[in-house]
Amino acid sequence: ITADLIVAGAVGLAQPALDGDDVYWIEGRPVEAGRNVLVRRTPDGELSDVTPPPWNVRSRVHEYGGGAYAVRDGIAVFSNDVDARLHRLDVGDGSEPRPLTPPTDELSVRYADLVFDPARDRLVCVRESHDGDGEPVNCLVAVALEPAGDGDPGTVLAEGADFYSSPALSADGSRLAWLQWNHPNMPWDGTELWLAEVAADGSVTGARRVAGGPDVSVFQPRWLPDGSLVFVADQTGWWNLYRLRDPLDGGDPEPLWPMEAEFGAPQWVFGQSTYAVLGDGRLLSARLEGGTWRLSLLDPAGGDAPEPGPSGYPVVEDLQASGDRAVFIGSGPDTPATVVLADLGVHRLTPLRRSLDTVPDAGYLSMPRELEFPTTGDRTAFGFHYPPANRDARAPDGELPPLIVFSHGGPTGATDTSLNLGIQFWTSRGFAVLDVNYGGSTGHGRAYRERLNGGWGVVDVDDCAAGATFLADQGLVDPARLIIRGGSAGGYTTLAALCFRDVFAAGCSRYGVSDLEALATDTHKFESRYLDRLVAPYPAGRDVYVERSPIHHTDRLDCPIILFQGLEDRVVPPSQAERMFEAVRAKGLPVAYLAFEGEQHGFRRAENIKRTLEAELYFYGRIFGFAPADDVEPVEIANLPVRLAAP
Repeated sequence: ITADLIVAGAVGLAQPALDGDDVYWIEGRPVEAGRNVLVRRTPDGELSDVTPPPWNVRSRVHEYGGGAYAVRDGIAVFSNDVDARLHRLDVGDGSEPRPLTPPTDELSVRYADLVFDPARDRLVCVRESHDGDGEPVNCLVAVALEPAGDGDPGTVLAEGADFYSSPALSADGSRLAWLQWNHPNMPWDGTELWLAEVAADGSVTGARRVAGGPDVSVFQPRWLPDGSLVFVADQTGWWNLYRLRDPLDGGDPEPLWPMEAEFGAPQWVFGQSTYAVLGDGRLLSARLEGGTWRLSLLDPAGGDAPEPGPSGYPVVEDLQASGDRAVFIGSGPDTPATVVLADLGVHRLTPLRRSLDTVPDAGYLSMPRELEFPTTGDRTAFGFHYPPANRDARAPDGELPPLIVFSHGGPTGATDTSLNLGIQFWTSRGFAVLDVNYGGSTGHGRAYRERLNGGWGVVDVDDCAAGATFLADQGLVDPARLIIRGGSAGGYTTLAALCFRDVFAAGCSRYGVSDLEALATDTHKFESRYLDRLVAPYPAGRDVYVERSPIHHTDRLDCPIILFQGLEDRVVPPSQAERMFEAVRAKGLPVAYLAFEGEQHGFRRAENIKRTLEAELYFYGRIFGFAPADDVEPVEIANLPVRLAAP
């Protein structure tokens, strides 16, 4: 499986939506320099780009964005990445997008999480302003769909908290619910569900908190046709569904279906959805249980046991519904991310768009098996093991495969079994892969998620090292050729594992953190207090930051590293990778560093995705003394011994 195959015809799929009989979604296209395109599918199956070049449908609120568009009755409103303004497009009439919000300097005012308020001809959304002193200011605003002059910057509906998300209007527009939270919480630590009444003139009155708090994470409020309010909360230790029967009159939320399973997800981006309200008031709900997402139909009013929903996709994301139809992003071990239309009346699933034009033959795909393996503290951790797989090749007799341990980003996040050609790239070449859900990952309840509190750089590193050792002890991988790689927070875990554990023989950090103190003092608002829980309050706990920062402990490093970095990264600035490269080079260890103009936190351009994969393969070939099967462009490796200079 080649890098060319991975980038050719590949797109990212996100945020599907229904508008009448039409289905919309966003495609992130590496071959168009990572441009995000709003796509429409009509009932006859015709696909068309709603936003032609140079429009780029993306929000940078919280830097990670999400919730970048909304569509209703043929009107699409979207955030344009180039100018951060909201634009309106009347789909199908041949008109050009027209701005709704005023121009600003240097993307200083941004919008996300758009919701139509049709009764008042406006949008409700989150606004983030970077044009004052101090950190950016977030609030909920209403933006007119027919603004005067240069545009409507938005009328403030709720302000005062550090963060806002998930505005939800009742069907008659008389009530507005939303989430808000404050430093040092991240949204999976604790959020508050607020409710207010909306007058005919659009003003908001009587705002009050109705659920959640500093130690309860609330996710995705939605209104039912009967006026009750449904949401996800983890007050039992698991993200479960709850309902407020009469939100205005108070009362405790009632659980709809209590169980040890996750009905929610960490709110890294806006617009995430794990359940949807059907026209008859039932819920189509996805829950993560035992590593697999399951769809169920739940009637909040009936009290009956949930019915099984349509199946076929072990991973379900971005679930939306209208009437008796739903749309979501589905995937599986041999199925790429796919926009799927579900007809709930007959339990029929129709794939509409796949993220890959070509899916490799099954003979080249490695199927994952979920592992639960022992780790420190008499505990267990989880991961997915992918053995090598290539129907055209076999290893020499008696040779065990090298292992690459994947450490996911976040660190509050999770890996799953979606078809990932970035994994299959390696397994088709004879590598084994262990994709680790270390302590701190989501999907296993709040207690597992909170293992990482105060332990980032310890718990995650222990779990990655334990997983590699577990497979080596079972005789499944070569203990002398254990590699670890990761991006962002996974890059930090990688660097920490190489510095503080004597398990791995090489590593790859992609826009990873080398200096925790620098991250705490030079990052964006959303994550500016994230490390208070993961590491220690700063600056009081500065000694812990120094103790766990790989940049201060390169004396303990004794293996080669390759580093990749986007030069426009605002989350983990390039200085982190540059300092690590210089320190490792000064020590005399083999090290390579590749930086990319125009890339931010994560690589979106096809040529750079291809280059990083092939460069990493070339690097391992030089370090472990094999010749890659591919004809790849060489990488400059500092301190490469002569004996490793040729395959």
